[in-house]
Amino acid sequence: MTSGQGPTVAELFQEVRARFIEADLDDPATEARILVGGLLDLSSTELVTRGSERVAPDRVETARAAVVRRLNHEPVHRILGEREFYGLPLKLSPATLEPRPDTEILVDTVLPYARRLALELGNIHILDIGTGTGAICLALLHECPQATGIGSDISGEALETARANAARNGLATRFETVQGSWFEAIHGRFHVIVSNPPYIESRIISTLAPEVKNFDPPAALDGGLDGLDAYRAIAKDAARFLHRDGIVGVEIGHDQRKTVTSVFEGAGFFLIDAVRDYGHNDRVLVFKHQD
Repeated sequence: MTSGQGPTVAELFQEVRARFIEADLDDPATEARILVGGLLDLSSTELVTRGSERVAPDRVETARAAVVRRLNHEPVHRILGEREFYGLPLKLSPATLEPRPDTEILVDTVLPYARRLALELGNIHILDIGTGTGAICLALLHECPQATGIGSDISGEALETARANAARNGLATRFETVQGSWFEAIHGRFHVIVSNPPYIESRIISTLAPEVKNFDPPAALDGGLDGLDAYRAIAKDAARFLHRDGIVGVEIGHDQRKTVTSVFEGAGFFLIDAVRDYGHNDRVLVFKHQD
């Protein structure tokens, strides 16, 4: 902050909020709070308690430029370059999905299985297919100290981002990355295999909100003609890489419970858990293999 004639923290927040209200964003106050707080390194509380402090001119300029980016549909967390997931701050990159709260449900669902296996076995190994930022695997490693993990992705840039996130959160010694499609570069067996794969039908992508279709990497969205390509690839080979008591946990689209279950059942798996998201849509399925 600074002395001088620029706007105060409170005035800058009100200015940004007003621009967002005018643009008819869904939740202008929250978005303004996240954006201004993130750019000024202030918590929601500090935005109030330090509201009378002046903002340095360069930071005002940065904030106004960020508003223009948001009005061009770039998501707030992309503008900030990071987002928190399961309590961990994660760097984003153009090659990664922005981890979303619904995906935390996959961690919530898989974690008890991982902890139970760790209790029985002492140490467990986790594979996160299409890891992106590393969000799912790193959250599980953070919550389950007996686990080590591998994040795989076809994108080298995504894996670079995941490694940086592991280091930032003190998890680098238990996390490694492998570049490749599905299981092609994977060796060994795992107690937990997780994935939030691309599951949107190809024809639907052009109809998605610009925040998604213009800023999320297409490879992380496009699930093929029927949205099931990724699940077929995972189900086909997962058993070969799974320990006997291991599980596979996947995020799914809101209308895919029956079709994804059918894909896995066709590969010798059976459904052991199904969990809905905050909007009461089917979101996570957990499978075991019929040995």
